[in-house]
Amino acid sequence: MPTDAILSTARQFLGVDPTVSITLEPIKRGASGRTILRIKTKGRDPFIGIHWTDEREDNEQFIPVGHFLKKCRLRVPTILFESLKRHVVLVEDLGDVDLLSLKNQPFAERLPLYRSALEQVDRLFYAKPDKDFTLMPPFDAALYRWEQEYFFEYLVEGHLGMDAGILRQNPEFAALAERLGKVARHLVHRDFQSQNLLVKDAQVWLIDFQGLRRGRQEYDIASLVFDPYLDHTPTERAALLELWENISDEQPEPRLFHECAAQRLMQALGAYGKLVHHRGQEWYRPHLATAAKLLQEVTAATPLEAALAPVLAALQ
Repeated sequence: MPTDAILSTARQFLGVDPTVSITLEPIKRGASGRTILRIKTKGRDPFIGIHWTDEREDNEQFIPVGHFLKKCRLRVPTILFESLKRHVVLVEDLGDVDLLSLKNQPFAERLPLYRSALEQVDRLFYAKPDKDFTLMPPFDAALYRWEQEYFFEYLVEGHLGMDAGILRQNPEFAALAERLGKVARHLVHRDFQSQNLLVKDAQVWLIDFQGLRRGRQEYDIASLVFDPYLDHTPTERAALLELWENISDEQPEPRLFHECAAQRLMQALGAYGKLVHHRGQEWYRPHLATAAKLLQEVTAATPLEAALAPVLAALQ
């Protein structure tokens, strides 16, 4: 059992026997086939235990990527102890405050935290892994098509009960994947959104980075700017892009940026559909309509608009 594996690993790390009291508190976060617990025991600060399964290939990347990012001086939790045999890693506890939990604070007050987050991802984009460092396969046309199929299967068919055959056969989706897959120069987080950006000491820290790979930096920026959990207003989105330009000295090309946003939002909708329909996680249901609204916006006046219209109408 994941809980038993985490508890045994924690006792090994602490060097204590079974008579010592240890409290395990669940942390519900994401859908990556992992169990995450806060571990508390008398006389020391809490820390986090993570047990992973083979549900997703990238889960095993958490440890090597964590060490790499720490070496690159990015703000990520320190890895305290690891047990590959048990599929458990123990890491620093950064607390429970993420950008999503601050959603109701005035945007102007949150803006410094967005600067902090964007500065971190800018550092990430240009981090230099060693030649023998193994990354997940890069974002290419095949991976973008896989994300689209995830959307077709779990959102269109699974959640909505609609026929996705016409969408699969529509050449515009394949063309989008081909365009985005031509370049994969930068390291990208792949899930750069508000739940994975924790706040500690007035700075943003990155978590859930096991999907690190090469890809388009616009994909990560679009993930934050068009985050369905936060549903930024157009004015807020413009402010975030201005902040990014200030940090990076560049603005994303609008068409490419919106295409990356469309791709990311289809992936997110596929995930929400799977979580709601197959796993009964109702927390994600309200975000379906928000993501649909954003996808409709970024595909307006493009060849994908008409193709997606029946699906997005059903969600809204």
